[in-house]
Amino acid sequence: MRDIVDSAKLAFVATVNLDGSPNLSPKASVRVYDDNHVAFMDIASPGTIANLSVNPRIEIAVVDFLRRRGYRFSGTAELHDPGSAVHTWLHQWLLGINGPGYPAKQAVLLNVERVRPILSPAYTYGNADEQTLVTQYTATYLHDTHTTDQPADGRN
Repeated sequence: MRDIVDSAKLAFVATVNLDGSPNLSPKASVRVYDDNHVAFMDIASPGTIANLSVNPRIEIAVVDFLRRRGYRFSGTAELHDPGSAVHTWLHQWLLGINGPGYPAKQAVLLNVERVRPILSPAYTYGNADEQTLVTQYTATYLHDTHTTDQPADGRN
C-alpha cells in the first residue's frame, strides 16, 4: 500500500458538507504515516477542514493511474497543529518536495478503520498484468506531455 500511495502523486479526499452534500478535494500531500494512519497537509483546504471540524468521517482514494490500481482509506480524522509530531513530519517532507513558500496550516491524520482495493476492470475482465498496463498507459498518457505550443525557437 505504501508503494501505491508514494507513486500515486495525487489523491482525492471526501468529506461531508454541512448540507449533507459531498465534498471532494484533490490532495498531493497524502502520505502513509504508520501502519494505521494516513496523513495529508492543509495547504489550501478550508472546506475540507471546516467539514472535518464538524464531522470527522473521511475517505481518501489513492490511485496510481499508470498501474491502474489503488486503495480507499476510510475512517476518522484528527487535526494536528504546527509543532505536533505529525505536522512536523509531514511539513519536513513537503519542504523537501516543494521547497519553502507553501502554507502548512494543519496536518490531517486519518485513523484508518477500513481499506478497500481499487482495481481497473482491465485486471478482472481484460486479463491484464500490471507491467502491461503501465507500458500501455505510459505510452497513452505520458506521450508528449512535456511539449508546448511554442515553436522550438520560441517564436509565436
